[in-house]
Amino acid sequence: MKLRKIIPVLVLILAIFSIIGCGGGEAKAGDKVSVHYTGTLDDGSVFDTSRDGDNPIQFVLGGGNMIPGFEKAVRGMKVGEIKTVTLSPEEAYGEYRQDLVFTFSWAEVPEGIEVEIDQKMPLESDQGDVIIATVTDISEESITMDANHQLAGKRLTFEIELVKIEPAE
Repeated sequence: MKLRKIIPVLVLILAIFSIIGCGGGEAKAGDKVSVHYTGTLDDGSVFDTSRDGDNPIQFVLGGGNMIPGFEKAVRGMKVGEIKTVTLSPEEAYGEYRQDLVFTFSWAEVPEGIEVEIDQKMPLESDQGDVIIATVTDISEESITMDANHQLAGKRLTFEIELVKIEPAE
């Protein structure tokens, strides 16, 4: 086969690999990536996984939709690569903050509101932001709510598999 015929074929193959994410490139900021993951706590219990279904999760690297340490772990990975990373609370959902635990007297709770332990309820901050808090304690005098993320203050371990990269345009 002549060289003139081989070069267009090679260019086409490389273009296809680039489009489908099989060109051996590394995931970088702006890329849309698909990953499977399993997240565990220090005791080995699974707190979340994408492997319950056939579809990996998709997100744009640098888009701010994932916890910082997870995004950092995916950056530089290649399609088919699997890695395990352990994230400190600072790289995940932050340290547990006691200032995000609130106790209200029943007089402060609007009438007709049904409340039970583990119920998620919206609270409004002094700045007007809505914060979702979990009811953690109910007594005859008061109700206690915790606005920390349920994984705040915990080290998280993720096994991550990069399934697909769609390069940034």
